[in-house]
Amino acid sequence: MTVDPHFHGTKAPGISPEIRERISLYHIFYTVAQTGNISHAARELYISQPAVSRALKRLEESLDTRLFARSSRGVALTPSGSLLFQKVRDAFSVLSEGEDAVLGNRSMNVPRLRLGASATLCNYVLMPYLKTYIKSYPQVRVTISCQSTYQTLELLEQGKIDIGLIGRPQKLSGLHYRPLQKIHDIFVSTKEYVNNQQLLYPRESLFQTATFMLLDEDNITRQSVNALLKERQIELAHILEVTSMDLLIRFAEIGMGVACVVREFIREKLEKGTLVEVSMNGSFPAREIGFVCSKKNSAVPHLEHFFPVENSGS
Repeated sequence: MTVDPHFHGTKAPGISPEIRERISLYHIFYTVAQTGNISHAARELYISQPAVSRALKRLEESLDTRLFARSSRGVALTPSGSLLFQKVRDAFSVLSEGEDAVLGNRSMNVPRLRLGASATLCNYVLMPYLKTYIKSYPQVRVTISCQSTYQTLELLEQGKIDIGLIGRPQKLSGLHYRPLQKIHDIFVSTKEYVNNQQLLYPRESLFQTATFMLLDEDNITRQSVNALLKERQIELAHILEVTSMDLLIRFAEIGMGVACVVREFIREKLEKGTLVEVSMNGSFPAREIGFVCSKKNSAVPHLEHFFPVENSGS
């Protein structure tokens, strides 16, 4: 093979310097049109503001038309500029699609594992399983989506994730399910908060005076707790909905109210006395969490890590 001694890495064979310059000019034009400001475009392109202005001037001179109307507030496309912008945008869109196609084709041979779980289960349960999985199979690309149990099951049914970590639902038809552990819902607060409520309202029930902090209504934990409270004829007068278990725990720690959390996730705080359990006319029954995947999906890489043969079930 003969090597051209005058070839440099920045020179693309088959593309003339004139074409390369035109592409550069159109890129600058496109960026200015998007930002509506020459100085902003210069920062985004990592070139000087005068260089941007010169590039626009060359492009306008070559097309013999004004592309931008300038003002103290920035620049705006003229009718000719708007027409050119549409074509340039389409051209760059085609280039972007080409890049995506090449990258997608290259990544087809890379094994992927798509996991779904709530933020709480990700934080308190999934991490050790994920750590050993990544250590055993570093070649697998792992992605995680965080949402409720019901949404995780929907994504599983739609084929958008491979494995879910969920609170066990009533129906598991068409699914492999591996139970991991039992968890218990409890209500907790600081000892000071309960004492203050009793001092302020000595003749009233805590259910009527305290602020009770729970996850939102779409969460399977909240729905389970609601059912049990209704069964025990407990009505909470003041409810604060919170988006995550971590926030519930933090809010309870600073004395904002009584939070519904999972005992297994705050065991250390209970042992230290940072939080104390608040009686709700008896304990709540245990719930179960576990891994779940579709029986139809046999392409999950190293599925046995999450579903050992002896633990798989339906």
